[in-house]
Amino acid sequence: MKFDELDQQLRIYETSQDYCVLPNIYMVARIDGRNFTRLTKDKHAFKAPYDERFRDYMTETTSHLMQSGFRVIYGYTQSDEISLLFHREENGFGRKLRKLNSILAAEASAKFSLLLGDIGTFDCRISQLPTESLVVDYFRWRNEDAHRNALNAHNYWMLREKGETARSATETLHKFSVAEKNELLFSKGGINFNEVPDWQKRGIGLYWENYQKESFNPQKQESVTAERKRIKVDLNLPMKDAYSEFIRNLINHPE
Repeated sequence: MKFDELDQQLRIYETSQDYCVLPNIYMVARIDGRNFTRLTKDKHAFKAPYDERFRDYMTETTSHLMQSGFRVIYGYTQSDEISLLFHREENGFGRKLRKLNSILAAEASAKFSLLLGDIGTFDCRISQLPTESLVVDYFRWRNEDAHRNALNAHNYWMLREKGETARSATETLHKFSVAEKNELLFSKGGINFNEVPDWQKRGIGLYWENYQKESFNPQKQESVTAERKRIKVDLNLPMKDAYSEFIRNLINHPE
């Protein structure tokens, strides 16, 4: 059988399940670490509950994804996950989900592994959001998840340091409300949760900003200033309604 005949016969098995995101639908990718609890606690012993080196690896991986050939207007990372908001007109690979998921997972895995010096893998899924308000709600959801995780993590590791087992610490926290967890952390651990660094409670945002770069014009023999773009890493994101407004502004002024 000739190559062209083989190609026509077999390529359909690769492409029969291709689904594309419709035009004008917002796309948000969520990239999650696989088995990262074992990787970060057992194999590499990152500091608990938060480690600045791990934070920086995730931030650098997010920055890499924002520069990997797609029009990404916002990157957000907390814990071992990354969320990317694409420009509404992003049309890479014809918006094929198969291509987007595989490339983003591969890029994240490769970059993080190089930073760690060990194999760290990610999966990826794309949320297809038809309205601006749903995009805002998505990032509010992840932002508030970061807050919940931070409160639980600080309490859990405080209890472990006080001698409780993993099971007893988990069971204790399961019974407590948010207010009770705040009180427990302060009364038993001496930690005021309001004073915990914002990046732990709210996650980290990355977005493009303009800046002025000085250069030299050899033809005119004079200094000139050019406007350039770079990624800003924000460790002090706003919260609640202010964060919603921040996301809306990024959506409506993407570049």
